[in-house]
Amino acid sequence: MNTHNHTNALIHASSPYLLQHAHNPVNWQEWSDDISEQARREDKLILVSIGYSSCHWCHVMEHECFEKEDTAALMNKHFICVKIDREERPDIDQIYMDAVQLLTGRGGWPLNVFTLPDGRPLHGGTYFPKQEWERVLQSLANFYEDKREEAYEFATNLSNGIKRLDQFTMGLNTQDLFPNIMSLLDKWKLQFDLKWGGYNWSPKFPLPNQWELFMGIHHISKDIIFKEACQITLNKMYEGGLFDHLAGGFARYSTDAFWKVPHFEKMLYDNAQLMGTYAMAAKYFQNETFAKVVLQIHQFIQHEMCNDEGAFYSALDADSEGVEGKYYVWSQEEINEYLDENAALFSAYYSVEKHGNWEEGNILFRTSSIDTISENFRLEPNEIEKKIANCKKLLLLERSKRIAPGLDDKIICSWNALMIKGYAQAYQFLGDESYLVQAQKSMNHLLKWSVDGNQVYRILKNGKKSISGFAEDYACLIDALICLFEAGGNENYLWQAKELSDHCLAYFYDTHSGLFFFTTKEQKTIVTRKIEINDDVIPSSNSILAKCLYRLAFYFENSNYEEIQEKMLQTIAEKMNKFPNGFSNWMQLIAWKEKGFTQVILSGPQALEWEKSLNKNFNYQTLIHVLKKESKIPLFIGKTISKTETTAWICKGRTCSLPLQNLDQIELDLPN
Repeated sequence: MNTHNHTNALIHASSPYLLQHAHNPVNWQEWSDDISEQARREDKLILVSIGYSSCHWCHVMEHECFEKEDTAALMNKHFICVKIDREERPDIDQIYMDAVQLLTGRGGWPLNVFTLPDGRPLHGGTYFPKQEWERVLQSLANFYEDKREEAYEFATNLSNGIKRLDQFTMGLNTQDLFPNIMSLLDKWKLQFDLKWGGYNWSPKFPLPNQWELFMGIHHISKDIIFKEACQITLNKMYEGGLFDHLAGGFARYSTDAFWKVPHFEKMLYDNAQLMGTYAMAAKYFQNETFAKVVLQIHQFIQHEMCNDEGAFYSALDADSEGVEGKYYVWSQEEINEYLDENAALFSAYYSVEKHGNWEEGNILFRTSSIDTISENFRLEPNEIEKKIANCKKLLLLERSKRIAPGLDDKIICSWNALMIKGYAQAYQFLGDESYLVQAQKSMNHLLKWSVDGNQVYRILKNGKKSISGFAEDYACLIDALICLFEAGGNENYLWQAKELSDHCLAYFYDTHSGLFFFTTKEQKTIVTRKIEINDDVIPSSNSILAKCLYRLAFYFENSNYEEIQEKMLQTIAEKMNKFPNGFSNWMQLIAWKEKGFTQVILSGPQALEWEKSLNKNFNYQTLIHVLKKESKIPLFIGKTISKTETTAWICKGRTCSLPLQNLDQIELDLPN
């Protein structure tokens, strides 16, 4: 039985990250509306420390600072100490991340911010070594004690700076947006690393939404650079140490320019989006390897990140036994012992070196082509692949005997929706029925716990739902519902997407800016109500909602949805010009609008066969619907169901063709 010298208020938390700190000598508390009142009563600054369970440097700072009695004594004496899981409370994280970026020019986690009792930020940073941390603690305590008026003035100015970040001016007319993004992309493509993939800097992040954008731009412009960049990047990410070659799944990012050394944590949101990206690329480039990557992501998710009900867990830690990457790396001696006569082949295949290819051992990654290995070992490629597959099974079995990284088993609404969308896309592009079955099972479970009327909850942990959903949760859920309807044809999903969109317009929409706040009007505001527009690893809630409204406008023939997303694009145009790399999802919408969506509606006895035939070719913005019964969705009303004659309607914009009964003619009429 474990005994602990200290237990603080976090012992009652459900978040795995907060529970990691429950036995620190720091008097940590969870965030609550009572914190400000306590800080006023005790006349102390608030220390807000934000991280997440799989964050390596969060663990380092905990070991160096928060577990130390002397450091904790300083913190407890001078501050009200609050721990926040950024995955549970992205609303608070956004505010204080803005503050630290304004103060220091950079951000990251752990995020440590000192605030006035009313929550306005005063000072902050990311990781601090022990000595520097103690110096900051003492100097902030002295500053607040001796220069109270100056502290309040500085916090006021900093808060005003945060508010200015969300000020917008109307930009270009929508008809000018596509030529504008093509001009921006001409400069953006100069940043591609056409040898190793990604961009010409490190660290390198997967950023799946950007590569989906570039596939779409290549489809429109035929600019070969976008095609090459996508293919090279997706190949190099898969061949590199970023990918777990034994169990599948991608780590969060690569610390170098070669995708070799990952930051070893595995996040649900990365793998969710990469499943969709690789599925799209498999279809677009007719690349069987990319289809295998999708399968390996699926196998990883099923084995490591999914429960029996179809809910998806959040993350796997980077560390095991206190060492980053220890679970994943191998010594040459281990490879020789476990693989025996195939050790040399495996070592050549995965770049294993006698003294290690990394400081902690050997990371498995590909550098030699199969042809080179075939020549060197005088084996046929298919024979090599069989031997390597057997070796991987043996090593995976041995790895399972190690102490595994920690699992963050909380279930997040938005991230689950991203994973469901990934499965829906995998089915759409690859046609494997098991992907659709998983998507539907997981969506039905997600709707069961996260949606109460039109109220969405963000977190499920130990069977208990908590935290009102943010715009991100609504946006990702609406997007997944639309994608799943488009993949499987269940109209209930589309109607629910419409209901949740209308709820967002009622509770999140800002008529002044034409954008959506991150928090509902019923949630308490700290400093300001943030408006999230920048597309990062996860696209912004506003860009996702804009794309959803654009699609819903077609199905429901709703001009209001159309007008709102038009205004959203005009509002963000100026900021997009200043930082185009942060607007990839917005650019996807602009590209959609330039080419236009084509909806093919099929009914009749051969509708499913026609659908398969039409799906053989990649139609980037062509959606095919099979009607099995009369529909109340406005776009489908009037499309008759015949038991004897197969019929198609081709719809673009607000116009549908006359009924067509000739498959060859339909294929000719569809856009390339």
